Amino acid sequence: MHRKSVTLKEVARVESYISINNVSHVYSNGVKAITDINLDIYEGEVVAILGSNGSGKTTLVKHFNGLLKPTKGEIQVGGLNTKKEKISKLSSLVGYVFQNPNHQTFLSTVRQELAYGCKNLKMDEEEMEERVKKAVELFELHDCLDDNPFDLNSSQRKEVAMASIMAVSPKVIVLDEPTTGQDHKGCKRVLDLVRMFKAHGHTVVLITHDMNLIGELNCRTIVMHQSEKIADDKADQVFADKGIMELAGLQPPQITTFASKLSSIRQDQTYLTIDSVLKEMEANQKEDVTIGTGS
Repeated sequence: MHRKSVTLKEVARVESYISINNVSHVYSNGVKAITDINLDIYEGEVVAILGSNGSGKTTLVKHFNGLLKPTKGEIQVGGLNTKKEKISKLSSLVGYVFQNPNHQTFLSTVRQELAYGCKNLKMDEEEMEERVKKAVELFELHDCLDDNPFDLNSSQRKEVAMASIMAVSPKVIVLDEPTTGQDHKGCKRVLDLVRMFKAHGHTVVLITHDMNLIGELNCRTIVMHQSEKIADDKADQVFADKGIMELAGLQPPQITTFASKLSSIRQDQTYLTIDSVLKEMEANQKEDVTIGTGS
């Protein structure tokens, strides 16, 4: 039985860059991983895809660069039908940073890793050098270019993987569980990188369980459950829908739950960050002072 999904309120936009039309995927063992998905992703968006393990979110995103092909339906990426294109061509449009950087890091130096994707796309030497240089500057990798990536810690290896994708400069960058295994400093760095990708004109797709990251971004949020899309809206709207959250087995950021129990702030909005709660408390204090002084 198909459930009615929460629909993102549409605004005037250009044509979608990724268009997913009635897409289903059934694995060879008969498992139906996604069912009748319709979705449009636009240039410059940051889109989070949430869901419990087995909900279909990773299967869905692996269709974006041809790692998987639809069993039913059609996906267009940059005007190309993914069923008809090779992974090598689609990967120049959609870069995929895996959860485990070891799955895409295999060369003996960071410098070689950064250049690999460009070489694979047969860029000329001058363009390749320019792109690698830009990636080095953005990720501040000057001091480790001659290091073996496997001598770096996991956070550094993940940054090398992101930088190697950035060097190719695909329109879409997919980050699969980017904060897994990261400490607070590492999570803050991921948040900054997502914002940097967006500032440089990339569309960013996040597969994540990290509600704090999504809260900080308050980006478009898609929720998957049992192979279906059940929600598509801004994070504050999705997190405020207790029915959707309970159905998908998700918990909002801790600060959201904490804020809902505070009598000192308004409860007609959803608070996603500590800063938003502090700002509201500060505003209420100023209002109380104004009322108390009769101004």
